[in-house]
This record gives sequence, C-alpha cells and structure tokens, in this order.
Amino acid sequence: MTTLLGISGSLRKASTNTRLIHNAAEIFGADKFTLADIDLPLYNGDLEEAEGVPAKVQTLSDQIAAADAVIIATPEYNKAISGSLKNALDWVSRTKGAPWSGKPVAIMSAAAGRAGGERAQFSLRLAMMAFRPDILQGPEVLVANSGSEFDENGKLTGELYIKVLTEQMDALKARI
Repeated sequence: MTTLLGISGSLRKASTNTRLIHNAAEIFGADKFTLADIDLPLYNGDLEEAEGVPAKVQTLSDQIAAADAVIIATPEYNKAISGSLKNALDWVSRTKGAPWSGKPVAIMSAAAGRAGGERAQFSLRLAMMAFRPDILQGPEVLVANSGSEFDENGKLTGELYIKVLTEQMDALKARI
C-alpha cells in the first residue's frame, strides 16, 4: 500500500498550489493520499519550552514519517517560499525522529508570475537541505500564470504541464 503526503505552501482555500497537489496525487495514484494541514502557530522557542511541540505539528511530523513519498507545492512570495511553509519546516525540525531523512520528495510550484515559482523552489531546496530528504532534481514543474491554468473543476489544463507533472510523478514512484 503506497502512502502519499501532499503539503501545500498556501493556506488559501482556492490555492493553485493545492490544486496542483491534487492533480499530482491523482496522477501518482497512491493507495492513500493525505493533504497536510500547515496552518500552525508561529514557531516560538518559548512556546515550545512551555507547552512542548503542538499536537498539529506532531501530526504533520508523523504524516511525513509514515508517507512513502511527499509532494510539496510552493507559491512564490517575494521571491521565496511562503511564511507558512517555512514555519512548518521549522516546527517539524523540532520533532524527534528526523522524519524527512531519506524521504523521497517532489517539489512543484504554481505562481502568478511568468517564472512559475522558480525562485521559491530554489528557496525550498535550501530550507530543506539540513533535513537530508531525497529531493528529486527533475523534471521541474513550474506552473506560470497559474490563475488561468486550471479549469473550473481544479484540473490542470496545459498539455505541457500535465506531461511534465506525469514525468515527475513517475520519477517519484521510482524512488520508493
């Protein structure tokens, strides 16, 4: 039984990154797919010392550890990953067991700009380096002008994007 975890770096209900993850999960075809909740309190060492790791953070860490593979879709906010995604990474780094270590991870992005989130992906790779996941180096999935690349049902419409996303999910499956 294959378990896939999706992490969207956007908290927006109508997020194109969340739509992209759902498209990727459908193509991947895992037996079990979970979309993580990263709407977490801001990391604060005083909070951690007083109350420990929040339950929602521990749940996220446990989901990462249990997954056979993880897909992360990040928006590009001011040429980097979103604060919510960075915060989630910071919190998970405080949990026990190194859940990211050796974990197959595919990175993708959907962004309003013409580069499709290229700088955000670079930023995410740097932020995750210390955790030692097995991040796919390609193919890159960079959905530009993302507001017009999904239909009313949330399906990705561009043939090239679908082709590259399929290649990326095939590569991720091969890493398991």
